[in-house]
Amino acid sequence: MSLQAGIVGLPNVGKSTLFNALTAGGAAAANYPFCTIDPNVGIVFVPDERLQQLNAVQPTQKILPAAVEIVDIAGLVRGASKGEGLGNQFLGHIRATDAILHVVRCFDDADVVHVDGGPNPDRDIDTIDTELILADIDTAQKRADKCRKNAKAGDKDPLFHLNVAERLVAHLDSGKTARAGDWTSDEWASIKECQLITAKPTLYVCNVDENGLGAADNAYVLAVRKRAAAEGARVVVLCAKVEAEVSELPEEDRPSFLADLGIVEPGLAALAREAYTLLGLQTYFTCGPKEIRAWTVPVGCKAPQAAGVIHTDFERGFIRAEVYGVADLVAAGSEAQLKATGKMRVEGKEYVVRDGDVMHFRFNV
Repeated sequence: MSLQAGIVGLPNVGKSTLFNALTAGGAAAANYPFCTIDPNVGIVFVPDERLQQLNAVQPTQKILPAAVEIVDIAGLVRGASKGEGLGNQFLGHIRATDAILHVVRCFDDADVVHVDGGPNPDRDIDTIDTELILADIDTAQKRADKCRKNAKAGDKDPLFHLNVAERLVAHLDSGKTARAGDWTSDEWASIKECQLITAKPTLYVCNVDENGLGAADNAYVLAVRKRAAAEGARVVVLCAKVEAEVSELPEEDRPSFLADLGIVEPGLAALAREAYTLLGLQTYFTCGPKEIRAWTVPVGCKAPQAAGVIHTDFERGFIRAEVYGVADLVAAGSEAQLKATGKMRVEGKEYVVRDGDVMHFRFNV
């Protein structure tokens, strides 16, 4: 799927360093504002131990994990909504993404310039949120003006959308993000039509230095966690500089390097998984002697649509799906034994795919 998560934050918080580590994309990373102007797009593979579990039972020639698209967007500054620092251009890049990875600087370093003098997570997050809210106010006001014209005819739906739009403008004017509002499902559906930046799901990424990788969070990270808890958002803590170093090491050298730092797995593994979930995605698998592959579908996807991710003919001619779980295959020891014990289910067109399903599709075109 082509859903994208955009990396945002103030200049010099480590966004491009993080992007390079995530994607090995070679994005420019330097100690001055607006090093990134055009958005860099990279593909990040999502670590999933279930792929190796499948391979242990059904050895294959090739293993293909799920992936998510990450966009590195230039740093925003105060006044971006009015065009400061190429703000209008950068805000447009954010609007085009489906979710936000908000990188917050959580370390002190006199050698790395901070646009506001020094790290302060609450202030830094407020700076970004304020600019995004101001941009959304303009969008919401235009939506209200359009609904107002349509409502003059007295139609019910335009009146409903007008009411939502006017409440939304007032909500944003109070300094709150769209996602922080108390909306019904119908109102939220109306708001989503506006394509507001602050309606996008957000993950906070705390960029710490090497000393911040210990078991205890530093004061900056604690401030971000408090903020995220109030918003119902999630947090990932990592050191972009260390992650960049890890990404440049040979695979066989990475475990010992991480062990020396007291890290079980790269922070990027957790970030990739969180970004995947943030985008509302889940995984099903196909498993055979030539390849084991993780396929990406939205949560709530039905079997024919899941088949269509492989090929449109699979969806068009869908008959049924043979489905089982990874744990069932591991317990059975083989697919043949799985079938013999009745653990392979046959599902039809209304079956809602579950994360971790292994699926074989039967179709006719």
